[in-house]
Amino acid sequence: MTITFHLNGEEVSLPDTEPTTTLLDWLREDRGLTGTKEGCNEGDCGACTVMVTDREGARALNACILFLPQLQGKSVRTVEGAASPDGTLHPVQQALIGHHGSQCGFCTPGFVMSMVAAHTDGATDHDTRLAGNLCRCTGYAPIVRAAQAAEGTPAPPWITADRDFAFSKIPRGEVADRGAEPPAPQLPVPQPQDLAEPPSAALRPCSGDDLAAAFVARPDATLIAGATDVGLWVTKSLRDLEDVIFLDGCTDLKQITITDTEVRLGAMADMNRLRHAVAPLHASFAEMIRRFASQQVRAAATIGGNIANGSPIGDTPPALIALEAQLHLRCGDRRRSLPLEDFFLDYGKQDRRPGEFVEAVSFPRQPDSLRVYKLSKRFDQDISAVLGAFNVTVAEDGTVAAARIAFGGMAGIPKRASHVEAALMGQPWSEATVASAQAEFHKDFSPMTDMRASAEYRLATARNLLERYFKDMTDAAEHVLEVAP
Repeated sequence: MTITFHLNGEEVSLPDTEPTTTLLDWLREDRGLTGTKEGCNEGDCGACTVMVTDREGARALNACILFLPQLQGKSVRTVEGAASPDGTLHPVQQALIGHHGSQCGFCTPGFVMSMVAAHTDGATDHDTRLAGNLCRCTGYAPIVRAAQAAEGTPAPPWITADRDFAFSKIPRGEVADRGAEPPAPQLPVPQPQDLAEPPSAALRPCSGDDLAAAFVARPDATLIAGATDVGLWVTKSLRDLEDVIFLDGCTDLKQITITDTEVRLGAMADMNRLRHAVAPLHASFAEMIRRFASQQVRAAATIGGNIANGSPIGDTPPALIALEAQLHLRCGDRRRSLPLEDFFLDYGKQDRRPGEFVEAVSFPRQPDSLRVYKLSKRFDQDISAVLGAFNVTVAEDGTVAAARIAFGGMAGIPKRASHVEAALMGQPWSEATVASAQAEFHKDFSPMTDMRASAEYRLATARNLLERYFKDMTDAAEHVLEVAP
């Protein structure tokens, strides 16, 4: 197969590419572009951050878990390409110098490229954009000041030129910018068509139909969406993935459709698009997604991947289960749907048949009584110890008419608190009812003790989160990030 993309303004064509070669390894070993650093090699530290531009805009991505076929028809900028060919610095580079935003310098290239991507998008939420870049010596204050100082300066022409290459290689059509609120009722995506020198259709299908045919023919193939999980199979577990299918070309699976009655999320919708789509509907869900990994990971990770990998600490399934989500699966020309909670059978086991893949997930439009609480050792970019999602409907007479409560981190799968829900149903929505329901948690969950939390902590905090939800829904919300005497 041949992969074609732009690197720092020049077209690159790679014939006979090994599909699971990471961009980081290729840059450093084949191109000698060593400004992109290898730190954690799992997408956490941000030292390997590069900017990738396509018709959806400019994104900061982790090169260490980005495979070369994912770059087809796109533009890549490394720190060596942040400045112009004549040496003129990018505004964020100049600002970092002026505000003393670097000491040892190991992390600096990653910070530069995260800031370049944000600057290109006109984004000013610097704390969020830089949460995926770790610095051990400078401290974030001068780095954030540099980002603020660069606000309002125009994107340099050598940076904006990257979009021209991306547009020439990718089908015409409009896609919502990642930094903007999504239009209603639909977030459109471009229609697939042949790319210049496309990779093998069997390796990188261009539609859900192509994927369905390829996966039925090769049901043992590894599906790669954003590679934020599968990438670690290669970089950390050193697994040899002999047969892979990349899903990034399936633009029809990136569709997010919002109607008066339903929200439907295509499996390939990434977490940043998901966040902006659900923000007007369920703000607590969107805020949890903001804390989901980092900007770089959210720009690659997909809702379908977060569900299909079946992690007991995946952050989106509990929230979707609380919203009464349906999962839509496809195998060849056959489709089926099931409640999302029924997809998870046991640890590492899901109700997915050979050759079957997640096509979409949907949930009904509803009043916003959803609250999602993520507990982790770090506020930003950390795996949940416990994640609770609560969705309780209170009737006009003050009694609980409906309750859906789901947790991650409390069992081998994302799981509903059915005994707690039953204790609430039909009862007055009161502190006494909440206290009675709290006593039921031990019937629903027997959590484990691990490096993130003890079993006792998990049960105690699950009970506390129900109380917190009650306070949030009765105008007695606690500001848990504020310190008060």
